[in-house]
Amino acid sequence: MAKLKRSDWYDFTRDTNWTPKYVSEEELFPQQMCGMTDAMDDWNSYDEPYKQTYTDYVKVQREKDAGAYSVRAVLERSKMWDNAPAPWRSVLIQHYGAIPLAEYAACTAEAHMTRFSKAPGMRNMATFGCLDEMRHGQMQAYFGHEHVSKTRQADWGWKAYHTNEWASIASRHFFDDMMTTRSAVETAIGLTFAFETGFTNLQFLALAAEAGDAGDHTFASLISSVQTDEARHAQIGGPLIRHMVEAGETERAQKMLDIGLWRAWKLFGTLTGASMDYMAPVELRKHSFKEFMEEWIVGQFERQIIDVGLQKPWYWEHWMKDIGEWQHSVQIGLWFWRPTVWWDHAAGMGPAERDWLEEKYPGWNDKWGKVWDVIIRNVAAGEIEEKVMPKTLPMVCNMCQIPIASGNPGGEWSVKDYQLEQDGRLYHFCSEQCRWVFEQEPARYQGHLDLNDRFLAGEIQPPTLEGALQYMGLAPGEIGDDAERYEWIKKFTRQEKVA
Repeated sequence: MAKLKRSDWYDFTRDTNWTPKYVSEEELFPQQMCGMTDAMDDWNSYDEPYKQTYTDYVKVQREKDAGAYSVRAVLERSKMWDNAPAPWRSVLIQHYGAIPLAEYAACTAEAHMTRFSKAPGMRNMATFGCLDEMRHGQMQAYFGHEHVSKTRQADWGWKAYHTNEWASIASRHFFDDMMTTRSAVETAIGLTFAFETGFTNLQFLALAAEAGDAGDHTFASLISSVQTDEARHAQIGGPLIRHMVEAGETERAQKMLDIGLWRAWKLFGTLTGASMDYMAPVELRKHSFKEFMEEWIVGQFERQIIDVGLQKPWYWEHWMKDIGEWQHSVQIGLWFWRPTVWWDHAAGMGPAERDWLEEKYPGWNDKWGKVWDVIIRNVAAGEIEEKVMPKTLPMVCNMCQIPIASGNPGGEWSVKDYQLEQDGRLYHFCSEQCRWVFEQEPARYQGHLDLNDRFLAGEIQPPTLEGALQYMGLAPGEIGDDAERYEWIKKFTRQEKVA
């Protein structure tokens, strides 16, 4: 007997909805957990773009695992780590600290959608998404472990999210908000549509390309394998938004998109923006971060937003300006406060790098270059400890938990503290958008203490920078420094670039 085509039976077999007999519909799908209103009850219109069975899923994943692990086995005795530029090694340490445990946490988000989504197709995709995220966490934890013998900083692949290091706090604040504390509907929009479709899917493409150019084929293979999974389960949110629009829930979907996209941007722009524009070897850079964002994310994602029936977020024009500025201000902060991160941060400040930055961002020298001119003079004069090492902690935004660094420090000085008084407490924000997110659900965020709040509350002892580093869990051998040990300054002194 001939087998039926999958298209002949797929929809029928995955339609697992039924009328419960022993519990009520509300008990089976509590509103607080599922977030799906009565107006959204016609789930026949939810049509997932990826039709996949468990048999096909296992077959494909097995082949992808075999490919990635085989590349690692072949290259495990290579001298890639020893021969790689110091900034690229820092990118690896940063990535392996920031990503693997976040992938494990994403299992919870996908499992939440699997249990509390009313649409069978959404549950099906989320089930595979949960398996995807488990795979991503395991692979990246395993691949990153080989570097533990080379540097203590690599141990942060396990350690980062168990500490109070400021970047870890910022990451947890975002991921807990988008992945583990919201309804299935809000998670699908904030995580799979705003974050994964909007950022991570295409980020992994760029990261894999950079890894290949740097000669790190193990990492390139790993990230490519992860990206193909992301491309699939990132599609959960799109059909849901269309369903919400058809059910008259456009305003709710738009609000969640606006919140999720801005929150994702602040974290993504901080880590990925600085890495692409400053830490990648200049001879390997094909696109600036702004060019990458405009071509691969802004253009494509704008079309996707319109396609699902929503409008561009209200802050779109501000965001377009931000993608050419935010990472440059953040880079100054990341490098200056380098002892507070678990990787050695690269300055990316050689003459060739500065020429490239001026070419890609006309006016860069007049805006951010002036700050680096002062830093370069102080490093060249040997006054590193006195003038280019932090003595205090920076002011942190009460929403994104990232130091307030919006705007540029040149002639167009525009750094601003956006304040809000709520229930007797004064909050500080880096932007109008972060303040707006807070105002949508104050009760969700107002109990959180940022790093400076904890300092002032006496939780950090002794009340010094050294006490703060100890509080963050940064031990000797893990504390960040300049990735090139200030060797880049010699490029300026040889060319008499320093007065």
